Amino acid sequence: MSELRELYQEMILGHNKNPKNYRVIEDASHNAIGNNPLCGDKLAVYLNVSDDGVIDDVSFLGEGCAISKASASLMTISLKGKTREEARELFDKFHGVITTPIGEEQKNLDELGKLAVLAGVREYPVRVKCASLCWHTLNAALAGEEQISTE
Repeated sequence: MSELRELYQEMILGHNKNPKNYRVIEDASHNAIGNNPLCGDKLAVYLNVSDDGVIDDVSFLGEGCAISKASASLMTISLKGKTREEARELFDKFHGVITTPIGEEQKNLDELGKLAVLAGVREYPVRVKCASLCWHTLNAALAGEEQISTE
């Protein structure tokens, strides 16, 4: 097994067992619920965004597969201190990487930090929705929407 694949599995399992920022933010300025009916993933994303558009705190709570929980955990770590615009840009880069067709070069991998470990999800197209659910839920929360579904 390649080192990258081993790292991928280790990170996914680690963040699934011990997700970071797995809690409710009681006084959240933004929140939304995301649902992936195909896999059964359901999670809520909570944010505190300052008046100047900086994400001061972000968390999630919910149930789902290991990829869904790991992606949400890594997302929350990556977003703290970022502006709304930086969060959107990071989503675009992340989504571009996990949806790049096999055989094509994945761009922006070096800009993803620890999120790059999820680049291997593209090998399992049905799992792309698992990895991106938290991001779509984040975008919904920032847009003032209460719920989002991958279907």
